[in-house]
Amino acid sequence: MTATIPYGRQDISDADIQAVVEVLRSDYLTQGPAVPAFEKSIADYCNTQYALAVNSATSALHIACLALGVGPGDSVWTSPITFVASANCALYCGARIDFVDIDPRSYNLSVERLAEKLLQAEQAGLLPKVVIPVHLCGQPCDMAGIHALAQRYGFKIIEDASHAIGGQYRGHPIGNCNYSDITVFSFHPVKIITTGEGGMALTNDAQLAKRMQLLRSHGITREANEMTQASDGPWYYQQIELGFNYRMTDLQAALGISQMHRLDEFIARRHALAERYDNKLAAFPIVTPWQHPDSYSGRHLYVIRLKTDLITKSHREVFEALRAADIGVNVHYIPVYRQPYYENLGFKPGHCPEAEHYYSEAISLPMYPALTEAQQDRVIAALQKAMAI
Repeated sequence: MTATIPYGRQDISDADIQAVVEVLRSDYLTQGPAVPAFEKSIADYCNTQYALAVNSATSALHIACLALGVGPGDSVWTSPITFVASANCALYCGARIDFVDIDPRSYNLSVERLAEKLLQAEQAGLLPKVVIPVHLCGQPCDMAGIHALAQRYGFKIIEDASHAIGGQYRGHPIGNCNYSDITVFSFHPVKIITTGEGGMALTNDAQLAKRMQLLRSHGITREANEMTQASDGPWYYQQIELGFNYRMTDLQAALGISQMHRLDEFIARRHALAERYDNKLAAFPIVTPWQHPDSYSGRHLYVIRLKTDLITKSHREVFEALRAADIGVNVHYIPVYRQPYYENLGFKPGHCPEAEHYYSEAISLPMYPALTEAQQDRVIAALQKAMAI
């Protein structure tokens, strides 16, 4: 029996294991020196002033929204083609959520649809407080276009770059926050680098950084200038607002530091695999991922779209045939507003037509650095058989 080829998986080296073992043998498993060292490595790589490590990208999105003042009565907009966390973070804050349809080539939030929706919202007095563009598959959104609209309409920007660490936009690292207030990374095991679970919020704004630092650790401060009364002694701390236990451990951070040494290597390998897919699949009745010339994608996912009018099999039939051949394909993503929870909020089918069209055709093929060419050839052969071509 052949082993299943997953759509994504972590790449753990002996050096990664040793880095974690060293923390296990140290004095600190949680709030020690590894977390700030990991934060510095990310901030330095991205050329960003502040980086705040947390226990998941979901937590990072949540505190990013709170730091920007999102609350009841506010509205947050994001892409429908993303994991539900990109939208849930607004609901955690008591805000409303809405979705902007996607670009038909990049599958990212469409600047054209955003401009149209903003014009309508301005006339209705319902402009968003925050827009969360999602860098799907690692390819950055048109951040300059979104930033220009933010300047005109006054909303804040959180880049959901969960797929995109190691990528670039206009020659600069994703995460530098040149076009946003806050950028969020994910370090889940299937992402580009991993800390097991974990996330990071980056910003160039000192006040936002301070607020997120407070929120990730119960709202507790040990800074005398932030306290409401004189300290009782060197042990003293105060909870000055309602925060959360969103901290990253030193064990996770040690793994992250070690993984960062191979980040560029991981991205280069993903690009080589993508180029090989592009060449091998060129004659197939599918659409391979288009890449914007302004971007250097993190290549987290390799999403194909079936030309269902040119094949006799349905989207589901192709997907199930691949799974039956032990190819661990997936679909990224179901439009968020089609989830039952969101439908109960009033969202209806057809809210974002391009997103629904994409969903009816998209399949994510295996993409991770340790994928061999032989395994990739097996994926391609299985796809050809599944489509009966």
